[in-house]
Amino acid sequence: MNKDLEIKISHRKINFNATLLRALKQMDTIDKKLLLVFRDNQFVNILSVGDIQRAILNNLPLSTEVHKVLRKTTRIAREEDPFEQVKQTMKDFRIECMPVMDKNHNLKEVYFWDDVFPGDIKRKEIKLGLPVVIMAGGKGERLKPLTNVLPKPLIPLGEKTIVEEIMDRFIDVGCEDFFLSVNYKAEMIKHYFSQEQSKAYKIRFFQEEKPLGTAGSLYMIKDNIKTPFFVSNCDIIIDEDYSTILDYHREEKNELTIVSVLKNYPIPYGTIETGKNGQLVKLREKPELTFQINSGMYILEPHLLNKIPENRFFHITDLIEQVRNRDGRIGVFPVSEGSWKDIGTWQQFIDTK
Repeated sequence: MNKDLEIKISHRKINFNATLLRALKQMDTIDKKLLLVFRDNQFVNILSVGDIQRAILNNLPLSTEVHKVLRKTTRIAREEDPFEQVKQTMKDFRIECMPVMDKNHNLKEVYFWDDVFPGDIKRKEIKLGLPVVIMAGGKGERLKPLTNVLPKPLIPLGEKTIVEEIMDRFIDVGCEDFFLSVNYKAEMIKHYFSQEQSKAYKIRFFQEEKPLGTAGSLYMIKDNIKTPFFVSNCDIIIDEDYSTILDYHREEKNELTIVSVLKNYPIPYGTIETGKNGQLVKLREKPELTFQINSGMYILEPHLLNKIPENRFFHITDLIEQVRNRDGRIGVFPVSEGSWKDIGTWQQFIDTK
C-alpha cells in the first residue's frame, strides 16, 4: 500500500480481531459509519454500522470480534477499471465505499462517496412519507433558567431551533407531516411556526390542558393517523438511517419499535467476583459495561393510539408494558452512542452548539 493511501485511510482501519465495541467507538470518534478491516496489514473487508446492528439484533455480544460479522460478499473495483466506470458503479449501486484491488488482491485505492460525489448530492434518495409526532410540551426543567424564557423546542441550536433540527432529519427522508404535542409556552411555539415563510412540511399542533406524561396526549390524534408513525422526544437528535429502522420495524412485524442507544460506561477500578466463603472467582481490570438505553425515539403502529386513555397521565413506558403483557411484538433497534444527542442536558446542549 502506498503512503498516500495509508494516510487517507489510517483513521478508518480496524484490526480483524477487534471487538464490535471497539469498532463502534472508532466510528463515533471519527464520525463515520464504515471502517476498513485489515489482517496482518492485508485488507480483508468493509465493516459498516449496519453489520454491527445486525449482529446485535442476532443477540451477539459486543465482545464479538469483527471478522465474525463481516458480509460474505463486497463489491470491489479492479486496478485496471477506468475511474468513470468505477464512479458509475458507485452511483448505480449507491456504494458508500469502493475498494480498488490489484490482481494479487492488494488494496491499491479506496473511493468514498463524499469524495467522488462532493457537495449536496445525497447518497440515496429516501421517501418514507410517514407522520412524525414530536412531544414538545415539557417544561425543560434540565435546561433552566433558559427555559424560563424560551420553551425547550425553540432554544437555538446553531442557526435553527432544537425542534427544527429534529424535523430536518425527518424531512431529509421524506417525512413532512408533523404533529407537535404542546403545553408549556404553547402559544409562543405556535406563533414561531406561523412566521415561517417557506414551509417544506405540514405541521399540526395538539395541546394538553394539563401535563399528561410522555404519551398521554396521543389520544387526541387517534383519528388523524392511519399508518405507522415516528414518535420523538423534543430534546434528542439521532443521526441514523431512519429507513433502516423502519425496515426492521416492518420486517419483524413489530407493533412498537424502540430506538435504543448503546451506552458505554468504563469502570475506573478493578472489579472482583467472589463465590462461597468469599473465595475469588474472577478479577477484571477496569472493565467496561455497555447497556441499551431508551433514546426517546419510537415507531408505533396506528392501532396503539386507541390504547391511550383519554385525558389521563400516561407514559410511553405504560404503553410498552401494555403491549408486552399481552405478548405483542416490541422491537429494539440499536444505534451507537455517538449517533444520539440528548440536548435536554446543559452539557450536551453546550457540546452540540
